[in-house]
Amino acid sequence: MLLNPSLTVKAESKLPKRAWLVVLLLSFVGCLNYLDRMMITTMHESIVKEMPMTDGQFGLLTSVFLWVYGILSPFTGFLADRFSRSRVIILSLFVWSATTFLTAYSTSFEQLLATRVLMGISESCYIPAAYALIVDYHKGPTRSFASGLHIAGIMSGQSFGFVGGWLAEEHKWNTSFIVFGILGVVYSLVLAFILRDPPKSGNLVAFESDGKVSFLSGIKDLFKRRAYILVFIIWGLLGVSGWIISGWLPVFYQKQFNLSQTLAGLYATGYIYPASIVGVILGGLWTDYWRRKYKYAQISVPIIGLLISVPCVIFASNSGSLMVAITLFMIYGLVRMFTDANIMPILCLAADHRYRATGFGVMNLLACVVGGVGIYAGGLLQDRNINLSEIFAYGSLLMLVCVVCLYLIKVNISKKPFPED
Repeated sequence: MLLNPSLTVKAESKLPKRAWLVVLLLSFVGCLNYLDRMMITTMHESIVKEMPMTDGQFGLLTSVFLWVYGILSPFTGFLADRFSRSRVIILSLFVWSATTFLTAYSTSFEQLLATRVLMGISESCYIPAAYALIVDYHKGPTRSFASGLHIAGIMSGQSFGFVGGWLAEEHKWNTSFIVFGILGVVYSLVLAFILRDPPKSGNLVAFESDGKVSFLSGIKDLFKRRAYILVFIIWGLLGVSGWIISGWLPVFYQKQFNLSQTLAGLYATGYIYPASIVGVILGGLWTDYWRRKYKYAQISVPIIGLLISVPCVIFASNSGSLMVAITLFMIYGLVRMFTDANIMPILCLAADHRYRATGFGVMNLLACVVGGVGIYAGGLLQDRNINLSEIFAYGSLLMLVCVVCLYLIKVNISKKPFPED
């Protein structure tokens, strides 16, 4: 059943109370989410000095987290579809923050590994629930900007990962775990009184709402829709190309321009991360402005961004000028994030609203798998004497496939309209 357009406009004309407050609150949670998981990678020397372990064991601390986090994402995503999204978020934040605090009192590799497993379980609940809650509040021409602001918060957490290493050097290895663990627990208690699910709208009619909501039914429902399959493919291909570039960019700068490891790392992260944060916000703003006049803006803006990204990567990876390469990779980081700002709004076009968090949880699992595949593939290709310029070019071509998939989504939903809410 399709919605009455006049009712849809009426429902979208006024946001629910706390709509922007929810985005602000979750942006900080997203920052903590990535900060707590990433900071352990920046304190290798301090942790190994306190608890002797091999480099393989230290790497396993992150790998185990990703494996648990990725495998459970579809199931924990369904929890956010089955129960209150806000309660799932609050519980997730409380448990992973308490786990972060407990990490500070680990005295052996085995104990540290156990906390990383628990961290993977608890953090896997957050992203699908948060993305879905934001689009529940923002149903109209604020959806992409709201999603972009939340992603900017997540990326800030990635950028601040160095704080863990800094605190470990200035104080003790466990200082950051104590500080951010307590901060997260206190913040979860604050959210318990503030964060709520949006009120149910009586104007909006559920699409295909017959039948019991269950995990297996949700998976079947998602993958019987061509548009969702295309979104799934897009997220996977962008994951491969993105991880190839971000994972090997420091090495590229080091080899291409004979830079030190420190400078190469600075140029690979210090410029592209700020550009990406600006890009995800700008992409959301542009989409929502355009969407007031063009209903498929959330598809067209990512297409434009990807079409700009491809030549930027190709020319940057073949440039003999360091400044040209840095500039072009910054532009890539800026416009590539147009897709991230719109991935959940696009998912809303492709999936039943009852299974949005489940759908993103499945995509989250895919992202964890292809991230490792992308970085590993980059190493294998170099072992076969294929230089990084060529590898980056091959990776950028995957973005062209994503452009085709986005166009096919537009064709699919234009032939068979699917209400977003």
